[in-house]
Amino acid sequence: MNINTKPISYRRPALADGARVWQAIKQAGTLDLNSSYLYLLLCDQFAETCILAEMEAELVGFVTAFLRPDRPRTLFVWQVGVLPQARGRGVAKTMLQELTRRSACADLEWIEATVGPSNQASRALFAGLARDLGVELHEQPYMAQEHFPPGGGHEPEPLLRLGPLPR
Repeated sequence: MNINTKPISYRRPALADGARVWQAIKQAGTLDLNSSYLYLLLCDQFAETCILAEMEAELVGFVTAFLRPDRPRTLFVWQVGVLPQARGRGVAKTMLQELTRRSACADLEWIEATVGPSNQASRALFAGLARDLGVELHEQPYMAQEHFPPGGGHEPEPLLRLGPLPR
């Protein structure tokens, strides 16, 4: 069977998935790798706002996100990752759309993410999501290069804000 025809399923993560998410990020090498403990917490305590994509039980994508404590109608998308074997199939956008339909996001008005200027794939993802949802996408300065530790070479991370979402 061609890999592009294998079905992809989407589900909430569980505590046991945290190590798989950490390993996938480490292998992909395209996202900031946080501690394994953090991914365990996200997959357990933030499972309602995180999502996994699997192809034949193999992890091929994930989104880590949370409802902002200071603005509970805003979903902050922390990381979006799709492994090479599932790229080009709309997996990232489908995961984000699935999250907006969950009961935990029933009152959702805004989606936010920080995306560096050079990350054209993520910029296209959020622009396409805004277009599909029929909402505006705004960009504003947020994390400047000087906010990051010196010598790390991290580019600025402007805030992308989509909404207000239709309900």
